[in-house]
Amino acid sequence: MNPIHISVIVPVFNEEESVPLLTEAVRTSLEGSAGTWELVFVDDGSTDRTTSMVQLEIADDSRVRLVQLARNRGQTPAMMAGFREARGDVIVSMDGDLQNDPKDIPALVAKLEEGYDLVAGWRMRRQDKLLTRKVPSWIANRLIARITGIPIRDNGCSLKAYRKTLLDRVTLYSEMHRFIPAIAALHGARIAQIPVRHHPRRFGKSKYGLGRTYRVLADLVTLRMLSRFRERPLLGFAWTAFGALAVGGAFGAAWLVALLQFREEKASALVFPAAAIIWLATAVFLLMLGLVAETIVRHTQQRRANDTPLTRRMHGNDHS
Repeated sequence: MNPIHISVIVPVFNEEESVPLLTEAVRTSLEGSAGTWELVFVDDGSTDRTTSMVQLEIADDSRVRLVQLARNRGQTPAMMAGFREARGDVIVSMDGDLQNDPKDIPALVAKLEEGYDLVAGWRMRRQDKLLTRKVPSWIANRLIARITGIPIRDNGCSLKAYRKTLLDRVTLYSEMHRFIPAIAALHGARIAQIPVRHHPRRFGKSKYGLGRTYRVLADLVTLRMLSRFRERPLLGFAWTAFGALAVGGAFGAAWLVALLQFREEKASALVFPAAAIIWLATAVFLLMLGLVAETIVRHTQQRRANDTPLTRRMHGNDHS
């Protein structure tokens, strides 16, 4: 079997009408490209005929593959499942609702081969509702760029191209698929952006709405913490411990005030001493966790340094 050059990953959830059209569009787009390719549908627990439609495409074209999830897990786990199953050196992700255009895949791959690790598409003339999709997306993109420092114009666009070597180092969960460029930047990835087409949704309705906003915000806070304290976790724990120490000190001061202002019997019955001890113990505990995390990070960095190609060559020369 010839090695696969391009893997197209498409998470689908109840997209039975879109599967045949999308398969044909991908086939047309990549038929003249150099190298072999595969199309991997990830069925995210569909309850309609999506699985059957993909299996029909597999029967006609062995380059089409199916990954089935036992239940609906969401877009990020579905994308991760596809990334792990992909066999290509280059991986392209896109939505399964026909709003992304497979005609843009060759341009993404060509840009990637200029020396980038990730190429993100941004949707020109986006064909979505203004108030419920475009405005929240505009706000989110600027918030993400401000917090992460990575100026991606359209984090919500699924049409992206990656090197598999990059994705092998990335782990996603929750709604983290929209933060892949920021996460990739933590690994030193070279990132580019190009404009891509965007079409109105032809079948069904969107599976995603404003209800996922709180999860995106929570993931953004997590990403911010990772970007600031990934290499120095003790500093992050120390800041948190300082807050706990301040609260414990406040309870301790309140205890002293109670001793001076009230009778001894009444002051000793207050909860201030116990609360102060709990918060002080929490501060110490957080510092200990920080020391453990710092030790793990330093050990991991040292192990990676010892496993560089130069080190392996030096070890090989020593044994020769």
